[in-house]
Formats: sequence, C-alpha cells, structure tokens
Amino acid sequence: MTEASRPATSGLVAARQLRIRPGLRGPAEPTLGTWVKLPTLETLELIADAGFEFVVIDMEHSPLGLETVYQLVFGAQALGMAALIRVADRSGSLYQRLLDSGADGILVPQVSTVEEAEAAVAGMTFAPAGRRGLGVTARAGRWGLAGLSGYLATGTDIVRGVQIEDIGALRDHERFLEVDGLDAVFLGMGDLTVSSGRSADDPEISELTDRLIAATRARGLPCGTAVGDVAGAVAAAERGFSFVMVSNDTSIFAAAVSALGSDAIARLHG
Repeated sequence: MTEASRPATSGLVAARQLRIRPGLRGPAEPTLGTWVKLPTLETLELIADAGFEFVVIDMEHSPLGLETVYQLVFGAQALGMAALIRVADRSGSLYQRLLDSGADGILVPQVSTVEEAEAAVAGMTFAPAGRRGLGVTARAGRWGLAGLSGYLATGTDIVRGVQIEDIGALRDHERFLEVDGLDAVFLGMGDLTVSSGRSADDPEISELTDRLIAATRARGLPCGTAVGDVAGAVAAAERGFSFVMVSNDTSIFAAAVSALGSDAIARLHG
C-alpha cells in the first residue's frame, strides 16, 4: 500500500478508539488513570507497566512546558495509554497547539459558569461549530498525510472535558451538561471543599455529587474524579464515577522513596 492510498485512520492518533477506554467515553466499567507532573519518559513507562490505562498530563499544578508535554503525549500513546492534558487555566490559549500535537483530550480547570464551559468546548471544536482553526500539517493530521477530512475526523473523537470545582457550578450541573459538544465532566473535590469550606461528606455536597453522577449517566456522559489511594478509587468506582485518577507520579515516587529510605535508615542506623 502506498502512502497516498493508506487510510487516514492509520497511525497513533487514529488508534484513539483503542486507547480511550469506555470509561472515558460514557458510563461504563471504570477506567484507571493518574496525573503526570514529571518530565520523564522513564516514569511514564513505569506508569504504563503498572497497568494505568490513561494519564492526564498536568499543566495546572506543575512547571511542564509545551514541548515536554508534547513528548509525554507521544510517549503515553506509544505505550498504549490515552493522553489527556489538564491545561493551566481556562484562557484557551493552548487548546489548538495541544490538540494539534495529537492529545486525546483536554480537561479545563476551574470552570464555574455555563458560559465558561461553552467557551472551553468551542475552543476545542473546529469551526463552524467552534473556534478551533485548521492545522492539517500538524501531528494530529499525520503531518499532512491524512488530508483535510482525516485531520477534521480527529477533532470528533477527542475528550473535551471541564472540571467542576465550586459549589455554584455543582448546583448548576444540569445546565453544564446541556452544553453541546461537552464530552466529559470531572468533579474536582479538592478545590470544591476548599472553596466551599465544607468536607466531601457534607450532606449537600454528597447529594449534589450523586445527582451529578446520575445526570451524566442519564445523558451517556463520563464523570470522573481524583482520589489519593486505592481505597478511594474503589469507593469512587462503586459510587458511579466512570474514570478515576489515583494519586500522581510525584506522590507515588515520593511515597515509595520515603518508605524505602525510612526503612533503610531505621535498619542501618536504628
């Protein structure tokens, strides 16, 4: 088969339907991921080897730059994991470049209003439905080999997600879910509890969380959250979250090296 006749669905980006597990597409058996903050392919490979199914490369709470993120996207996908990116803010300045780099999706943090959700989705959606421009010769378009139709097709199977992280947005979740083109919702319980001054088991927050999960299921949308450990992941899955972030690469390494170092020091110098 010549390059010219090869289907536009070949290549890493076109294998997205295999990389993105059902839990990132809608209500399904939960899919397991973690945050990536380290700029190293070695730790990324170890994450894949441990069985994680997707990663979210964190530009909000790490110093990772665009070129490093690009390499991490490529590496994660080559290792069989879906590669999403949490952008630093909701300004939208990097949506185009990240999606053209072949990222499987974007999570936009601190989305507090329906208008902000609409703007986020529009920035990740090709015109005329949205504001994303054409970059046919980017990696998402197989460097021009996919042609216009192949490139545009990659814009329909990404994950366009927003993070609900304050009590007002959580109360208004039904309106958020009506945003055309929204593919996923992530409940940021950490910022939610800090901003509201309440705990995760606060009666209203607990009730609203269950209502959010039920509403996303009714619409066939995935709903995710982040937890710190396996027990939290099991509880989140049992509650109905379809994608669950467990810890992050820095914390996983910190816990392992701390335990090893403390044990070694205690045994050698205790």
